[in-house]
Amino acid sequence: MKYTQLGRTGLKVSRLVLGTMNFGPQTDEADSHTIMDAALDAGVNFFDTANVYGWGANKGRTEEIIGNWFAKGGDRRERTVLATKVYGNMGADGETPWPNSDKLSAVNIRRAVDASLKRLRTDHIDLYQFHHVDRNTPFEEIWQAIDVLIQQGKILYVGSSNFPGYKIAQANELAARRAGTIGLVSEQCLYNLAERRAEMEVIPAAQEYGLGVIPWSPLNGGLLGGVLKKEATGGRRASGRAADALADPASRAQIQAYEDLLDKHGLEPGEAALAWLLTRPGVTGPIVGPRTADQLASALRAVELELSAELLSGLDEIFPGPGPAPEAFAW
Repeated sequence: MKYTQLGRTGLKVSRLVLGTMNFGPQTDEADSHTIMDAALDAGVNFFDTANVYGWGANKGRTEEIIGNWFAKGGDRRERTVLATKVYGNMGADGETPWPNSDKLSAVNIRRAVDASLKRLRTDHIDLYQFHHVDRNTPFEEIWQAIDVLIQQGKILYVGSSNFPGYKIAQANELAARRAGTIGLVSEQCLYNLAERRAEMEVIPAAQEYGLGVIPWSPLNGGLLGGVLKKEATGGRRASGRAADALADPASRAQIQAYEDLLDKHGLEPGEAALAWLLTRPGVTGPIVGPRTADQLASALRAVELELSAELLSGLDEIFPGPGPAPEAFAW
C-alpha cells in the first residue's frame, strides 16, 4: 500500500479509503468484519463512515458494526484512521423530526459526536466531517463547537463533504481568524472520470487551503466498472441511475468507447478508473465501497497500476474535464 499525508496535516493515510456505506444494508456484520480485516492487512488504514449509514430505521447501524470490529482488539482501532460524518437527521423515519436533531448547530454537533463515539466504541474520532453545507448555521458557531470537542480530545481533525469552493474558502478564512483553530483539512466530493465538475472550483479551493481531496463514487455508480462487459457476459446488469444513463444512446456510446479503450490496453475498467483518480492533483485517495472481499482485492490492484500517457490522453478525449474556473465558463 502507498501512503500520503492528508492535506496539510502530518497525518499519513492510505491512497485508498475504505468506504463502509454497504455495511449493514448490503453486507452483513460478519462479512463486513472480514472485509475490514482484509483491508487493514493490505495496509488500508483510512476508513470512512457516517452517522446516518445503515439508513432508514437502521441509521447508525454501520457505525455499530465498525465499533464491534474495534472491540475485537488486535490493535484494530490503533491502526485505523477513523472518519465519520455529521449532518443528517438521526430521528426515526416517518416521525416529525425533533428540533436540533440534524445539521450543524452546536447542539447537534455535540450530541452527534457523543452518539457516534458510543456506537463506534471508541474515545475519539480522527476525522470528523460535515456531510453537507448548513446554510442556516454560521461558521463562527460551528468552529466554536469544534474547538471545544478538539480540546476535549473527542475529535482530532475536521473535514467537509459536498462543499462548493466558496464554502471551503469561507470556512477556512473564518477559522484562520480564530486562534488555534485548524480549519478544514479535507473535502470529500463527487469526482470521477465521468463527473469532473469538481475540477472547476472545488479542487482548486481545496489545494489553495491545503485540503486533501477524497473522491466519492469513483466508479460513478458502477458505470465505470465494466458495466457493458458484464451485461454482455450475463453478469450483473446496471440498475438505478446507471441503467438510466445507459438508456441514453450518447452515454452508452461513451461508456462503450471507455471500455474498448481499456480492453485495448488490457486493463479492467474499475481498476483503471481508480488508478486515474490517483493521478489527479490534490487527490488523497478515492473511497471504495466493496460489498465483497473480491471487490476489495480488485480495488487494491488499482494502487499499483501505472497508466501510460497515451491512455491518459485517450481517457481525456472520452471524458473531457471542464477545466479550472474562470476559464471553464469565461475566457
